Amino acid sequence: MKISCPNSKCVPQPHLATKTKHIVRNGSSYRASDSRYIQRYFCRLCGRYFSKATFDPRYWQKKRHINPILMKLFCSGVSQRRAAKVLGVNPKTVVRRFRFLAEQARLQHQQTIAPFLKQPLVSVQFDDLETSEHTKCKPLSVALAVDPKTRKILGFRVSKMPAKGLLAKTALRKYGYRPDERRKGWEQLMRDLKPYVTDTAEFTSDENPHYPKILKKHFPLCSHTQNPGGRGSITGQGELKKLKFDPLFSLNHTCAMLRANMNRLFRRTWCTTKTVQGLIDHLSIYTRYHNTELTAFSDGLGGS
Repeated sequence: MKISCPNSKCVPQPHLATKTKHIVRNGSSYRASDSRYIQRYFCRLCGRYFSKATFDPRYWQKKRHINPILMKLFCSGVSQRRAAKVLGVNPKTVVRRFRFLAEQARLQHQQTIAPFLKQPLVSVQFDDLETSEHTKCKPLSVALAVDPKTRKILGFRVSKMPAKGLLAKTALRKYGYRPDERRKGWEQLMRDLKPYVTDTAEFTSDENPHYPKILKKHFPLCSHTQNPGGRGSITGQGELKKLKFDPLFSLNHTCAMLRANMNRLFRRTWCTTKTVQGLIDHLSIYTRYHNTELTAFSDGLGGS
């Protein structure tokens, strides 16, 4: 690994034989958080001292060893408060790591689905998963797209939507008008899928009447199959359908795993989502864990 100076204003001199000749070793330091010795360096051009840890996104984290543990806890039905109690750390530390892990997960997601750039998908399943923000009078919609072969989560979008049914009047009286942003979420999801899906791909969804217009706009050459939604089975958090053959099994199974492994999506829970960004962060963390740990790429990937 070539070491370069982190100072953006430091430019190597042209007479130097190599770009890293002005970088010299300068001892090491002991890092107590993970009991490791970290190599330190010195730049002869700008006089700056730095180490290998300078280039690590976990720089300045004193308890970096809890990061992989928190990743598993957040994707195993454990709340942030309970995770702090289990690990014996301050709840504020868990909140900071939650946001850090979400940001890192969003960066890694592009690398995880990068193989689909070379072998684009020929089939995609997508649908909405409904949850709420603070109260059921403030529902949220999660547009989700899944590869039916590998069950990889290709992308998601969280959108606000108005309450419906018996709660519609109550929600309007207590919280006022709530815009329906689902169409924006669907269109953004389709734009995200564009590089990873062939133009003639086969999309499968339920019988939502708005889906054909969205697909025709972004994938005019694709084929679209709509299937009637079945009655929820006893297992699977109500997401798995009581059908002999479910054409949307990969998507429904993924939604069931979301509800079973994210405490804020449990059917009966007091760990509700307080902010939309909190739900987005949690979904980002779970998507990374789901794509890297719970599912694996087959030899032929999804586009063969």
